[in-house]
Amino acid sequence: MTDHTVDVVIVGSGFAGLGAAVRLTQAGRPDFLILEKGDSLGGTWRDNTYPGCACDVQSHLYSFSFAPNPNWTRLFARQPEIRAYLEGIADRYRLRDRIRFGAAVVAAKWDGARWNVRTADGTTVSARVAVWGTGALHEPSIPDIDGLTEFTGTAFHSAQWDHDHDLRGERVAVIGTGASAIQFVPAIQPDVAGLTLFQRTAPWVLPKPDRAVPGWMRALYRAAPPLQKLHRALIYGFNEARVLGFRKASRMAIVERYARAYLDRTFADRPDLKAKVTPDFRIGCKRILMSNDYYRSLKQPNVDVVTEKIIRVTPTGVLTADGVEHEVDTIIFGTGFKVGEGLGLSVPIVGRDGEQLADVWRDGTEAFLGTTIAGFPNLFVLTGPNTGLGHSSMVYMIESQLNYLLDALRVLDRTGARAIDTRRDRQDDFNAQVQGKLEGSVWTHGGCASWYLDEHGKNRTLWPDYTFAFRRRTRKVRPGDHVLVA
Repeated sequence: MTDHTVDVVIVGSGFAGLGAAVRLTQAGRPDFLILEKGDSLGGTWRDNTYPGCACDVQSHLYSFSFAPNPNWTRLFARQPEIRAYLEGIADRYRLRDRIRFGAAVVAAKWDGARWNVRTADGTTVSARVAVWGTGALHEPSIPDIDGLTEFTGTAFHSAQWDHDHDLRGERVAVIGTGASAIQFVPAIQPDVAGLTLFQRTAPWVLPKPDRAVPGWMRALYRAAPPLQKLHRALIYGFNEARVLGFRKASRMAIVERYARAYLDRTFADRPDLKAKVTPDFRIGCKRILMSNDYYRSLKQPNVDVVTEKIIRVTPTGVLTADGVEHEVDTIIFGTGFKVGEGLGLSVPIVGRDGEQLADVWRDGTEAFLGTTIAGFPNLFVLTGPNTGLGHSSMVYMIESQLNYLLDALRVLDRTGARAIDTRRDRQDDFNAQVQGKLEGSVWTHGGCASWYLDEHGKNRTLWPDYTFAFRRRTRKVRPGDHVLVA
């Protein structure tokens, strides 16, 4: 039984899902429905509310080109402001009535003509086109540590922050040193009795060139939008130039010298701690983190950095390989996300030949232009495989993919075809080209193991080229790349 029939169904209401909804609205295609598992919109900027949460891409670039915000209060916006921006997008384009909240998708199946998408409450939405806009970073990853279920204190992931739990005066264990941890560690450090940071791999950290945007500048952008557009273009050009370093590991030596100088200045009086937090791989191999207060927080008397391997969690603490039990009251995981599940592997998505996407992707996630997948007609995955960035804004990539989506819809309208499917050989050729460009890059030859790489050692996450090259390639659908189904 079909409960709703629409032209386009969109899964997720973060940047990708809302962007798709706005572009469809602007194109005169209002027949769509957004399915959102939560009770409010915002995606990762709704879920991640941990203290200190902020973006590491400049605000004026980390926003839609078709909806500039002259009122950003900081060069790098913080979570509440980004979420408010997304809420404003929904209001400006009257999208709320097109969102079904509490609609977690549990299955999607192509029936030969349409996608049938089922939600947890048993509702089925039938759509000609499905847009998967959940993003890759929304399923928290908690390591499987022996004894964790026996811990008598409080434990939670940074993306599921327990705001009802008061950390003041507590002994806190932080497991993980990724992008979230370097933001919340300095935020909670002054309030806790003790903070034990369990570090498996030291990240490279650079100073964050953040500052408040003065009121006169915000007023100027409101009065003269072209000036804000110019500012965005300058930020874009600066960030884009950085890809040259990432594409060849040896070129990152200059950036690494700068990062080492930052380490030397900060830990001049603590050589013991400096040794612990100095990475042993080329900068850029893992995500480069930015913070002005992370290193300083590690030097505080109530903080201990532990590099010994965690053996197990006890009822009252964390036991490490040196036999020391670190007694704590709370454990906070800053251990990132399950990238594959975020792209839809946790949901049965059945394509043209009855195959599930999880089976097709068993040996690695691959798509054409990170957007369409052979054997899954009329399915468009936003922020799909090899569309991630280490140097610029994902919003720019999302907008590029939306150009491709809209042109595909125009092709379907013009030809009268029922569906558009990707040719397997073109998909294989594209991914071979991507992997070829990744050869020699710092991501694959920087001497680290990162979440960019899958279990086979292949980088299925990042786009290895200029973002304007991706924009150019996704501007139009090339007929030879696809098969039209009459």
